[in-house]
Amino acid sequence: MKEKKSLFHEFSKGILKENPVLRLVLGTCATLAVTTAASNAIGMGLATTFVLVCSNAVISLLRKVIPDKVRIPAFITIIAGFVTIVQLIIQAYSPELDSALGVFLPLIVVNCIILGRAEMYASKNTLLPSILDGLGMGVGFTATLLAMGIIRELLGAGTVFGVPILSGFMDPIIIFLLPPGGFFVFGILIAIAGKLSEEGHAPEALGCAACPMAASCSKLKDGNAEACTAETKKEEAES
Repeated sequence: MKEKKSLFHEFSKGILKENPVLRLVLGTCATLAVTTAASNAIGMGLATTFVLVCSNAVISLLRKVIPDKVRIPAFITIIAGFVTIVQLIIQAYSPELDSALGVFLPLIVVNCIILGRAEMYASKNTLLPSILDGLGMGVGFTATLLAMGIIRELLGAGTVFGVPILSGFMDPIIIFLLPPGGFFVFGILIAIAGKLSEEGHAPEALGCAACPMAASCSKLKDGNAEACTAETKKEEAES
């Protein structure tokens, strides 16, 4: 039972709690670029998910074979192989999607989400958890792209997947198809994800314990974060 819960956690964490885009803020360039249409968003999301799962699996299997000094070049080579497979498949069966995604499809090779999961997770864990980790992160990435794509296409063009929805009801708000509109929708979704996530208010609740500079802070006495927080609040009150 514990193992099943652990495996479920490895899959589910990437959907919301550690969503790679909305919580870890990775892969934002591709996210903002391809979400002008829902079809582009889901195509990019599925392609990235395939690369995530496959690269995580291979890197996990080879983690004890790859020398530590060349692990990053090795990871990039493995990822590039699967990106090439995806790109050739899309070019063969959906040239319109390939044209719409443009340079962002081959740039999956250097997507921070994929390289980050390879370095931080797949290279340190066994096969099944690594596959589930990649799948969960891919689902979270795809869901975020799809949500942004639907919102931006609906408000910016009045359609969803090319089907007219708002025609005759309201004029399209073109700015949602432009970078400012993308950043606006992105910010709104980050705020919603923060509210829904269990860790939405963790830094405020933890005080100094959540500070990345806590280890070198002169006020942090003997690792006592609570005493440091109390002292800081006292100084603020006095000032």
